[in-house]
Amino acid sequence: MIPDDDPARSLTVADPGDPATTFVSLVGNTYAMLITGAQTGGRYCLIEMRVPDGGGPPPHRHDFEEMFTILEGEIEFTFRGDKHTVRAGSTVNIPANAPHFFRNVSGAPARMLCMCTPAGQDEFFLRIGDVVDGWDAPPPQLTDEERADRRRRAGELAETYRSEFL
Repeated sequence: MIPDDDPARSLTVADPGDPATTFVSLVGNTYAMLITGAQTGGRYCLIEMRVPDGGGPPPHRHDFEEMFTILEGEIEFTFRGDKHTVRAGSTVNIPANAPHFFRNVSGAPARMLCMCTPAGQDEFFLRIGDVVDGWDAPPPQLTDEERADRRRRAGELAETYRSEFL
């Protein structure tokens, strides 16, 4: 049986130009929280990622699915130790629990969409990153102590958000 419609949930239109969009600076990348878990009843979140040349997260894994659609540039995904270069127009799915990370290898900024299901990664990024004013906002100039604090916080919160840094 399909449950009744929930009129408390509304249509969501993801527009990164909307002034209400939250932008997060994290490890040199800028992420726009396009659709949050709060908007989908926790089913998924959608994040637009802008990654500078050479940028990307450290090796990690998590118990949720993560799908990336490359919009601009080339991203090198290291999945279970094997490297795969993925170009604009392609989509990659990272299965839950698989070790992985990515690097922008395009020689220019790259853009991609990231969908996580179930949601939670959006909240994690907000708790460990720095909210910035938009795409063009420079990343905060962090001291060594502040960078160490961000890494410590990420490590402490990883288990809460079903993630592990490798």
